[in-house]
Amino acid sequence: MTARPLDGIRVLDFTRVVAGPSCSKALVDLGAEVIKVEPPEGDTTRFAHPRVDGMAVYFAQQNAGKRCVSLDLATEAGRDIARQLADQVDIIVENYRPGVAERLGVGYEEVCQTNPGVIYCSISGYGQTGPASQRRAYAPVIHAELGLLEMTARRRDQPILNEIAGWADLQAGLQGALAITAALHHRTTSGVGQHIDVAMADAVLQMTEWSAVELNGGEQGEFHIFGGANAPVLTLGDGTTAVIPGDPVTNWKAWLRVMGKRDGELADDPRFVDRPTRQAHRADMLAILNEWAATIPDFDSLEQAIDVSRLAAGQVKPISDVLTDEWAEHRNSVVDVGEDQPILVPKAAFRYSDLEVGAHGHPGLHGDQNRSVLSELLGLSAAEIDKLEEAGAVVSNDVTANR
Repeated sequence: MTARPLDGIRVLDFTRVVAGPSCSKALVDLGAEVIKVEPPEGDTTRFAHPRVDGMAVYFAQQNAGKRCVSLDLATEAGRDIARQLADQVDIIVENYRPGVAERLGVGYEEVCQTNPGVIYCSISGYGQTGPASQRRAYAPVIHAELGLLEMTARRRDQPILNEIAGWADLQAGLQGALAITAALHHRTTSGVGQHIDVAMADAVLQMTEWSAVELNGGEQGEFHIFGGANAPVLTLGDGTTAVIPGDPVTNWKAWLRVMGKRDGELADDPRFVDRPTRQAHRADMLAILNEWAATIPDFDSLEQAIDVSRLAAGQVKPISDVLTDEWAEHRNSVVDVGEDQPILVPKAAFRYSDLEVGAHGHPGLHGDQNRSVLSELLGLSAAEIDKLEEAGAVVSNDVTANR
């Protein structure tokens, strides 16, 4: 079996929904053993649809390969098991509201008393301290408050619309995984553990490449060549929709070469002689580009036509098209983590020259590894686990039944 970068690293995962699970899933992709601790009612995403053999594929994407246990941390016995597990791991990830992990007895200060080298990552909306730390924060809240929705609507001159994906969750998870792997390196050289505080709000602020421009007064009437909002969307002769990166206000001369109109009436058109006039007549420019695009029979012909000006093009497609796209097949970008029937999920975005990465292992059922984890890590006997189940501290059932 090919080695993975985090082979031998063990993670205790107290996360649910998306932000935290995407962080620990990144660690699974890198080879870490991740033990996912769920409450008796299960992770909320287990109840999503569609499902394959009772497993929500939405849950599977963020949790495939994790060992799933279920503890009732409202009980003293459940909290005691969690604390014992915390002493057996290298990393802990949690995305409770600040203060909850401490009340449950698995906060950083308590854990590091007996596991001083632990790397402990807390993911929340606005950080572990400060005036907003106790606010309920989900991705749409962060998208709204960190300018993503306002800036998108302003640049497109459209009404406010919510994002279709949880960028705040996913970016916070990836930032957490990055911070964890750096902390592991620091521990290797220093022997010192770390408490990492990841805020979804900071993650969105950092991931938005226009943040610095907005923080320094905005574009002030100027329009830069970069920025997807200004890229033309064109309809080709066969009905295909294509996007051409770049703002035609800035690269109009390149478009004149593409259309074979470097000389003549259009090149000298007073509406397009400089950036201010082109900006004032953007709608006219886009109409001309779409008129030209309608003469292009298909996407391959478009790529050939724009090559003269070194422009790039993307064909608008559904995500499902990666199943037949040659680049994705070459990179094995989609993998099957199903057990009896296929469940297709994305692999990691990166490849190593001599290490394996990406989704591996099935998504676990609720509490399906209670016994193996508690016996292997804590040395509990079958009779002892039976007693914990009878007391309700350890839970194993089909939480998705009839839901």
